[in-house]
Amino acid sequence: MLPLRDDVQSHTLPFMTVGLIAANVVIFLYQASLGLGADPRGARAAQAFVAEFGMIPCRLTGACALPEELPPVVLTVFTAMFVHGGLFHVGGNMLYLWIFGNNVEDSLGHGRFTGFYFAAGVAAALTQTAVTPHSTIPMIGASGAVSGVLGAYLLLFPYARILTLVVFGFFVRLVYVPALIVLGFWIVVQFLNSFITLSASAGAQETGGTAWFAHIGGFLAGIVLLFLLRPRRSTRL
Repeated sequence: MLPLRDDVQSHTLPFMTVGLIAANVVIFLYQASLGLGADPRGARAAQAFVAEFGMIPCRLTGACALPEELPPVVLTVFTAMFVHGGLFHVGGNMLYLWIFGNNVEDSLGHGRFTGFYFAAGVAAALTQTAVTPHSTIPMIGASGAVSGVLGAYLLLFPYARILTLVVFGFFVRLVYVPALIVLGFWIVVQFLNSFITLSASAGAQETGGTAWFAHIGGFLAGIVLLFLLRPRRSTRL
């Protein structure tokens, strides 16, 4: 299921959501420009960008020593939220942020939404680090922070209708699906993939991939943060 838009109208201009999307897109375009051309130095520059600004779990736990010229590890927890691994990575994250972020921002207010977004991203990074404390693979992407937005949206608008592209074999159709089902299905997939990944990686050599536990941590953090920040008005449908 691929959500495309919801039917909840915002009462304010979601300029923080738009700003976050713009920042992610601009940084991705710069990152992509580093690897353009046939010169192998470009590819190395792109890889170095990810290593420099991605969050490496073993650096956060002190389990590994990396070059001192890298940014402070605490800073990379935040910079990693703006670095992506490819067009579909950034495109998917920004699509979800655009669909669900504007209404969460409308409910929390611009300032609280900004703090909420980054706090969810931090929680996501800490969750992934707790599960893979010795990992040397940079964790990148806005997925953890966006997952927090999804968690908050699920509580705020469980019965909102989401226009969704449903593909099942030869069945392809646009249908309206309640947010409770769309986001409920999404978090179940995250849990299933996290357990599959954890089982497959037991005793295996470390490889890259999706940080499923970051998604789960961000989602749960979004639910908790929503209660702590208290929306400025009731927005449940």
